[in-house]
Amino acid sequence: MPARNAIEARIDVNTPIPPADCTTKEAVRSELDRIDTALVTLFAERHQYVTRMAELKNDPHEAFDHDRIEAIIKRMRQRALALDLDEDQAELIWRTLIDWNINYEKGVIAARKHRG
Repeated sequence: MPARNAIEARIDVNTPIPPADCTTKEAVRSELDRIDTALVTLFAERHQYVTRMAELKNDPHEAFDHDRIEAIIKRMRQRALALDLDEDQAELIWRTLIDWNINYEKGVIAARKHRG
């Protein structure tokens, strides 16, 4: 049954189909695409906070906080375990994300300092 209005259409598009109910490769791909879109949206939101953090820091060295990084990694590994996801995979993803964010923050801070 087609959606009756834009709100219903949005809900229909965003309503997940359980993996076991996906009976074709196309259905699985559609769900993966839905998840990927949501992930990019969340990464964009996260990036706004990373940018704000860089604005609040005064020195590029502040971008690296070992204790904070390890606390995040520990939390993500625990969350992955709770969700039956490979903890090493989760750690690799988060370390990559954090490394990129550190380099981005350093660049923003250094550029601001250079401008004076």
